[in-house]
Amino acid sequence: MTTQGIKTVLHPVSDIAAAKEVYTALLGVPPQTDESYYVGFEVEGQHIGLVPGGGPQAMTSPVAYWHVPDIEAKIAEVTAAGATVKEAAHDVGGGRLVATVTDPDGNVLGLLQDR
Repeated sequence: MTTQGIKTVLHPVSDIAAAKEVYTALLGVPPQTDESYYVGFEVEGQHIGLVPGGGPQAMTSPVAYWHVPDIEAKIAEVTAAGATVKEAAHDVGGGRLVATVTDPDGNVLGLLQDR
C-alpha cells in the first residue's frame, strides 16, 4: 500500500509563544490553530504544528507524519517489515487517527489517517 506522502510535521517547542513568532515569520502566514497546547499552520498543502514540551507523546525531535488511507493496515505492514509500534493508532479529534512507529535505528515515523 502506498502513502499519500508527508503532509504533516510536528515540532516540539519549549516556548510556544516564541516559536509561534519564528514560524509565522518563516511561513509568512498566521497560525490556523492557536491554542496554549498546540499551534498549527497550513501552508501549500502542508500542516506544520508546534507542540509545547513535546506534548503527551513526549516528542524530543520533529516528527514527520506520512498520510495513509488505512492506518491499521500500514502499521501491520511496517511492523512486519521490522518497525516497532511506539504509539498505537488513536483519534486526535475530527476523525483524524495518528500513530508512531520506530524504524530499526530508533527513528520515529508518524502515520496519519483522515476518516
